[in-house]
Amino acid sequence: MHFVNNYLKNIVNFAKKIRKVSELTRAVLVRYWGYPSFRPMQEDIVDSVMAGHDTLALLPTGGGKSVCFQVPAMAMDGVCVVVTPLISLMKDQVQHLKKINIPAAAIYSGMHPGEVEIAYNKAAFGNIKFLYVSPERLMTDAFIETIKKMKVCLLAIDESHCISQWGYDFRPPYLKIAEIRPYIPNTPVLALTATATPKVVEDIQLRLGFKERNVFQTSYERKNVTYNVIKVADKYGLMYRLLMKMQSGSGIVYVRSRKRTKVIADWLQSVGVSATFYHAGLDAKIRDERQKTWMDGRIKVMVATNAFGMGIDKPDVRLVIHTDLPDSLEAYFQEAGRAGRDLKPSEAFLLVADSDIKQLKENLQQSYPELNRIKTIYDSLGNYLQIPVGAGNGQNYPFDMNEFANNYGFSLLEVFNSLKLIEREGIIALSEAMDAPSQIFIKANREDLYRFQVEYAEFDAMIKFLLRNYPGILSDFVKIKEEQISHKLGIGVEQVEHILKKLEKYNFLTYIQRSDKPQIQYLTERQDTRHFALSDEVYKNRKDDATRRVQAVIDFVNNDTDCRSVQLLRYFGEKIKSRCGKCDVCSIRNQMNINDEEYKNISGLILDELQKRVVPLYETPSLAKNYLEEKVLETVRWMLDNGTIEQDENGNLKEKSGQRSLF
Repeated sequence: MHFVNNYLKNIVNFAKKIRKVSELTRAVLVRYWGYPSFRPMQEDIVDSVMAGHDTLALLPTGGGKSVCFQVPAMAMDGVCVVVTPLISLMKDQVQHLKKINIPAAAIYSGMHPGEVEIAYNKAAFGNIKFLYVSPERLMTDAFIETIKKMKVCLLAIDESHCISQWGYDFRPPYLKIAEIRPYIPNTPVLALTATATPKVVEDIQLRLGFKERNVFQTSYERKNVTYNVIKVADKYGLMYRLLMKMQSGSGIVYVRSRKRTKVIADWLQSVGVSATFYHAGLDAKIRDERQKTWMDGRIKVMVATNAFGMGIDKPDVRLVIHTDLPDSLEAYFQEAGRAGRDLKPSEAFLLVADSDIKQLKENLQQSYPELNRIKTIYDSLGNYLQIPVGAGNGQNYPFDMNEFANNYGFSLLEVFNSLKLIEREGIIALSEAMDAPSQIFIKANREDLYRFQVEYAEFDAMIKFLLRNYPGILSDFVKIKEEQISHKLGIGVEQVEHILKKLEKYNFLTYIQRSDKPQIQYLTERQDTRHFALSDEVYKNRKDDATRRVQAVIDFVNNDTDCRSVQLLRYFGEKIKSRCGKCDVCSIRNQMNINDEEYKNISGLILDELQKRVVPLYETPSLAKNYLEEKVLETVRWMLDNGTIEQDENGNLKEKSGQRSLF
C-alpha cells in the first residue's frame, strides 16, 4: 500500500510539474511572439525538449519549426546553440530575435575575425541567448574552447536531414555534430526538418546519438494544395493562363536558370502580369527590395530559382508553377509547399515538355564532374587566390567565379558544381555576394581613450563623433555609413576611410569596410593535389542517391494513374488510400462513370489475369462478370490511356510492369 501511495504521489507531482512547464512555455510564447497558443504538435515537441529528451521534429514547410527551439530555450537557463547551413536564415532569425529584445549572434563564413571573437565571448559569458553557427564551425578549436565555457541549455539542429547520407542534401560537416555532445553531456538535442523519408528519419537519430527513439511527425498531407503535372509544349501560354486565372493572392514561378528568371519575368510583364525576378546572383539589397515588394503584395508573381523561398512565410500564395523538373521530390514538395499556408485552396503545377526528362538526366551528369576535373579545379583555385600549399586555413578571400572560370578555361557550370562538392566535403565554404555595410568596433578601453585622444589630437573629432553617435561601439561592432560621417564632419568620404584605416593601424579600432563581393573561405589548409580526394559519402554514394531521386521524379511525372498527392505521400512513407479528387489525375478520373471502389476492383481483376497471359480486348468483360460491360470497357480505356496496361501489335492487352494502381 505504501508503494502504491508513493507511486500515485509521484504521478501527481509529475503532472503538476508538467502543468507548470506548459504554463511557462505558453507564457514565453505570448510574451515574445504574441501567439495565444501553439500550433498542432508544437507544444508536444516543446514539452519533450523541456523534459530533457532528444527529439526529432518533422514539420512541414511553414509549420513553425523555429518556435519549437526558441520557446523552450527562453524557458531554460543557458545558451541555445543552433546549427544551420543557411546563412540567410541565420541572419534573418538573429535580426528578428533582436527586434523582440532577445540577444542573439551568428557565426558564419565571411565574418571578420574580430566579429567572431566578440560573438564567442558573448556566448561564453552568457550575454546572448542564441548562438547560430554553421556545421563547419563545430570542430574548430575556437568553437570547442568556447563551448567548454558555455552553459548550453539546448542544441538545435535545423535542416537535420543533412546529417544523413540518404538525405537529399547530405553534408559531411553535419556528422561532426555528434562529436561535440561529450562537451555538453546533459544537453538535449532537437533535430528539425521539413521532409525526410523513413530511412532518413532513423538515420538522423542514429547519427546524433539519440538515447532513445523519439519522433514527432505531422502528416505531410496538405488537403488545401492540389498538385498537378501537365505535359505541354507551350509552357509560356499555359503559365500565362494559369496566372491570369489567379483572382487573388500571389504566385511563384520556379525555374532552374538564373538567366531565365529575368527572361520569363520580362515576358510576363510584357503581357500584363505584375512580375519580378530573384536569384542568388543579384545584389543583396536588390534581393531584399524585390522580396519585400512581393511580400507586401505590390508585385503579384516572383520568378525565381530555388534560392527564393527559404524561411519565407507568406500565407496567401495561391499558385506555384515549376517550369523545369526539380532534382528531387523532396525539393519539389518543399517548393510547392509554399502555396496555401493560410489553409485556403491553392495549386501547384509542374509543367513538362517532351525534352525535360532527357535534360534532367543531363543535369545530373553535369552535377558530378569527373574526379580528376574536380582535382584540377581545386588546384587552380589555390593558384588563383595565391594560397601556398599548407596555408589558407580559416582565411576569407574575395572570389569572382566568372573571372576564375574565364582565366583557366573552365565552364562556369563545372566550376560551380565542383566547388559545391568540395564545399560539402568541408574543405571550403562559399558565400554569395552580400551587401554588407561597413562596421566599426573600438578596442581601446575607457582608460586608454583619453590618453589616445591627448597623444593623437588629430583624431579627436572622429573619435568624439563615433562615441556620441554609435552607442555600444565599445562592446560590439556597429554599422556605419561613411557618407553620413563625411557629411557630419565636413570632410570627404575618402578622408573618412583614410582616418579609420589609420586608427586601425594604431590598434585603436577594427574597421570592416563594406563589401558586395562573393567570398570563399578555406576551412582547411590548401592540400597538395596528390593528397586531395572526395569521400564516397560526398561523391560516389551521393551520386548514386541523386540518381535514385531523379528516377523518383521521372516516375512521378510518368505515373498518370495514381493521385499526385498519394504518390508524394507514398514517397515519404505515408499510406494514404483516399485520393485528393482535384489533381490532374483525379480530374480525369472524376469524369468516368465508375466510382473508386468499382475501378479498383475491375482493374485488379484485369491486372491479375494479365499477369498470367495476354488477353484479347473482347474477353475483358468476362473477366469482371459482376460489372456492366460499359464500365469494364471504360476502365480498360482509362488503363490504356494512362499507361497501366498496353496493347501488342495484334491489339491484345498485356501488363506494363511496375504500373499497378493503388486504387
